[in-house]
This record gives sequence, structure tokens and C-alpha cells, in this order.
Amino acid sequence: MLRFPEPADEAACRRLHGQLAADNFEFLQTDGTWEQICAIVRREHEGIDIDPGRVRSSWLIADVDGEVVGRVSIRHVLNEFLLNEGGHVGYAVGREFRRRGYATEILRLAVADLAERGVERVLVTCDDANVASAGVIEKLGGVLEDVRPGRHQTLKRRYWITTTSPGSTEL
Repeated sequence: MLRFPEPADEAACRRLHGQLAADNFEFLQTDGTWEQICAIVRREHEGIDIDPGRVRSSWLIADVDGEVVGRVSIRHVLNEFLLNEGGHVGYAVGREFRRRGYATEILRLAVADLAERGVERVLVTCDDANVASAGVIEKLGGVLEDVRPGRHQTLKRRYWITTTSPGSTEL
């Protein structure tokens, strides 16, 4: 289940943030107190007072039986950076929760959310070396457009998932 973060999620989210930092992935996309982070999450979801360079988005916790296993950022629109590197969806699953289908379900739910918002083509990116993420994206109908250099000298694979084509997702 995807849901907004709650006060009780702080420890789990900060633990996953530290764990995934070793993979150069920011689980939490901003600094501050947990209350400040949750306020930013709500503002960005509602499209209120969004910081420069950011877009309206939904930052949601992936919860399985009350345990935080990962998270997803669903960007409602694309700016130049997101079009070239970040995509509509950014997701992560904690190391101890991988290979259980959670990433596939997180991405499926994110694509369904964007389809409900009227997005017909969803851009999802991953590091070129991230074979597991590429497999998840391809499983959900992602078609590779190209591989481009990212801002940290990392090659990024750019996939498009068409939400209106048969078999791409179960919407």
C-alpha cells in the first residue's frame, strides 16, 4: 500500500535513508525535522509553495503489513531535469525487502496514479548499471528510449510506459 508518511514512520524512513545513501540514492529528498519533511510532502502534493526546481508530486511510503519497505515519488509533471534524467517516478526498496515483488508493485501503483491524472506516457529512469530496476520497468511495459549521461557522470536509462496500451499495466 502507498500512503503519506506519518509521525511513527520517522525512524524507519531515516534508517532506509542512511542505508540507501550508500547506493547514492536519497530516500528522503529534503533535510529538516520530521515535521518539516512531512509538511513539504503535503505542500508538494497539493501544489502549494513548491521550492524552485521542484514540481507538484506525491511522496509516498510503501507500507507492507505496517512496515515501511520503500517509497515512491510520483511527479505529476515533468520539468527539464525530470525529462532528461529523473522521470515521472522515482522509487526505492530497502535492501532487506528486495526480490519480493515490492518494487514492481510500487511502480505499478505509481503508473496507475499517473494514468488517473491523465498522463498517457510515463517516463521512468534508472542508472544504466541498475539491472534490477531496468527489469522492473521492462516488466511493466517500459520501452527504452535511450541512455543519457546524468548529472553525476552516471548513465541513465530512460523508459516510457504507455498507460493506455493493452498489457502495459492493469489500470
